[in-house]
Amino acid sequence: MKIQGDRVVIKHLYIEQRMTPLDIYFRNALNAGDEKRLRHGVREFGQALRDLSAANIFPGDLLPKNFGVSPYGRVLFYDYDEVCYLTEVNFRRIPAAPYPEDEMRAEPWYNVGPNDVFPEEFPAFLFNQDTTRKLFSEMHADLLTPEFWAGMQEKIKTGEDLDLYPYPEEIRFKR
Repeated sequence: MKIQGDRVVIKHLYIEQRMTPLDIYFRNALNAGDEKRLRHGVREFGQALRDLSAANIFPGDLLPKNFGVSPYGRVLFYDYDEVCYLTEVNFRRIPAAPYPEDEMRAEPWYNVGPNDVFPEEFPAFLFNQDTTRKLFSEMHADLLTPEFWAGMQEKIKTGEDLDLYPYPEEIRFKR
């Protein structure tokens, strides 16, 4: 920081915003029986994943504890440990088991590469509450398919301009 005449010049500024970790937000909404708040959090979580993908970002660790709810109700990603480009990830479906008992094995019956992601596993992996899991699956069914993610990768690779909106639809200016 420097003072130049009647001005203060700041070269570097770090601002921190208080957020409620998304997993705690979900727990509080469930404990309070607040379905409206729970639906809002789930909707915003899916939207955050969509926005990240449109920016060619894959969070890697999608756990709700790595996302926070801002004082304005937006869900934001804040854990950058496992971030990578969306275009570097291989989104796949889990192949059918050749034998029924294969599904009970401790290890998968199929090969898994270091960049392989199986979106159909998101609900079971991300949510420990049936209510939240079902709500996410209903509201964001497309995020649970490799086709959604591959489609985003294709749009990024072809240079398509993907819109990112800073405000929820209900408070945006109408055309």
